Amino acid sequence: MAHDNPVIVVTFILYLLFMTGVGAVFYRRTQNLSDYILGGRKVNYWVASLSAQASDMSGWLLMGLPGYAYLAGLESVWIAAGLAVGTWVNWRYVARRLRIYTEIAGDSITLPDYFENRFQDRSRILRIVSSVFILVFFLIYTSSGFVAGAKLFSSVFGLPYQTGLYAGVIVIIGYTFLGGFMAVAWTDFFQGILMFFAVTIVPVIGFRLAGGLGGTISTVRGINPELLNAFTTTDGGALGGIAIISLVAWGARVLRSAPHPGAFHGYSQR
Repeated sequence: MAHDNPVIVVTFILYLLFMTGVGAVFYRRTQNLSDYILGGRKVNYWVASLSAQASDMSGWLLMGLPGYAYLAGLESVWIAAGLAVGTWVNWRYVARRLRIYTEIAGDSITLPDYFENRFQDRSRILRIVSSVFILVFFLIYTSSGFVAGAKLFSSVFGLPYQTGLYAGVIVIIGYTFLGGFMAVAWTDFFQGILMFFAVTIVPVIGFRLAGGLGGTISTVRGINPELLNAFTTTDGGALGGIAIISLVAWGARVLRSAPHPGAFHGYSQR
């Protein structure tokens, strides 16, 4: 277990302290509400893109999706296809327009601001409804991220689930309250780099340990050959069109997770 290795434990503690330190740094650089909420619209595209994807994917990319792929096999490729298409469409057609028009529409720094200013809603209904949606659904989404972190702490370090949950909540809420959007963006940027290496290096190591691509395919086929068929379920039944569309739509959900308005610097000049 990792908790028996002091090097891993110390490294992880230093990582958590680093995340908190990022929040403290941006606390000192925050001058107004726009800085806190939106980073003054000065987040570069590297940080914005990697941060947005790390925030959107989070625990489900490294825990939920691999778990589903482990159980369902190549059936999960439809989710990956939806992710690829949804992410491209999001950044190509949604993000750029949102970045430009939030500044035009009264320099809106939140989506409720943008809806109200864009449609000149004097009744404030759009602001209230969108705020309620954000509060309810992002509360659930954020909770799932805390749960994923707590389970990670529990399985890797042998900590009680509640201890891992409290540790994650304290650190994440701490740097968010301190540094606002910039702290979240930069911590997500570093976490996104770790996620990138994890999803690229771990499969390579796994293939190598299993005897290469051929050895991996033979092993999986020996367990259940249907795991290698993207058009069938694990019991051999045909994967219907509705099921495929549902899996693709699950991945393409990022179309509803557009980056924060005005987050990346420079789009308004293009």
